[in-house]
Amino acid sequence: MPNSTTRAGRHFLQIPGPTPVPDRIMNAMSEQILDHRGPAFQKLAKRVLANVKTIFKTENPVLLFPSSGTGAWESALTNTLSPGDQVLMVETGQFGLLWKQMADRLGLKTEFLATDWRVGAEANVIEARLRQDTAHAIKAVCVVQNETSTGCRSWIDEIRQAMDAVKHPALLMVDTISSLGVMDLRHDEWRIDCTIAGSQKGLMLPPGLSLLAISPKAIEASKTAKLARSYFAWDDMLANNANGFFPYTPATGLLYGLDEAIDMLNEEGLENVFARHERLAETTRRAVQAWGLEIWCRDPKYYSPAVTTIAVPEGHNSDALRTLVLERFNMALGSGLNKLAGKAFRIGHLGYTNELTLLGALTGVEMGLELAGIPHRKGGVAAAMEYVASIGRPEAAKAA
Repeated sequence: MPNSTTRAGRHFLQIPGPTPVPDRIMNAMSEQILDHRGPAFQKLAKRVLANVKTIFKTENPVLLFPSSGTGAWESALTNTLSPGDQVLMVETGQFGLLWKQMADRLGLKTEFLATDWRVGAEANVIEARLRQDTAHAIKAVCVVQNETSTGCRSWIDEIRQAMDAVKHPALLMVDTISSLGVMDLRHDEWRIDCTIAGSQKGLMLPPGLSLLAISPKAIEASKTAKLARSYFAWDDMLANNANGFFPYTPATGLLYGLDEAIDMLNEEGLENVFARHERLAETTRRAVQAWGLEIWCRDPKYYSPAVTTIAVPEGHNSDALRTLVLERFNMALGSGLNKLAGKAFRIGHLGYTNELTLLGALTGVEMGLELAGIPHRKGGVAAAMEYVASIGRPEAAKAA
């Protein structure tokens, strides 16, 4: 067969972000760039800044920064805290670890609640630690809602209940970078003070835009916080946003895309979006269980609707499997990160995707497992197909 760099058909992007960008969003982003100090941009910005609140379920401000989600991490910490402040964080996985490392570099005093990277943040553990903090030395609790590296979710409503149970006044900061637009998030109802998000996952946009919903309590904290900040400062951003502008050049193309993404999510209905992701996650787990492989998340309570992390048997390398699948089937799977490097791979099932796309991806994985010589049982795709078919039957529809 002659060598060729051109491959027919679509590339299967099955990593847990960036996710495929819908044509509607691509088309929206093809608009000519506006004068970001002019009236047409002002109209766009005001619409986006108002409507994005529906995705966070908030009436409070949502700030948009030209950065990855890491920028919103930094913005949340630096605008609300002072050097030496104590922060309680949870070692849910690689991204919980990176957020903690950032806090350390900023001069905060971090306390890291350890886990085995196989569950989400446990509300009872957080409650027990806060109960000990009778002096209220802990100024913020930071939690990743969906740990992208491990496929474990955290239940933020339970964590809020735990904080309330001990009447602890700490700020609640939540990373929703891979969960916004994927699973339920209620910024106002759960009294989250800083909700951090990024454009490239459930929002279905290219990377480059971070989002940060902030509470009145967080804004009040920002008035006395002493950590240095400039690019990610809230005061200039809030003042400019009030008039539909930004303190520096915004990511205009991404704002066009975000405008369309908000419409798409609300047209489908957020509850329907969440249910779709739960179905796709269960479809994936049915395949993994039929293959006889191990789902990294050890407790079904914490199963992620965004991504499933799968351990490969001892003596086999997940990166070799990923390379084979990419070369043979033009499909990208997520790598194992940090302590999971070479030991696990990840199937993303979030964003602009559906059952048939996922079944195609699972077919590629099953063929890859066979070609890589990884011990498994056949029939994972068949089990996934049976599940998808069963929830589409008339009796299942009536039950729903």
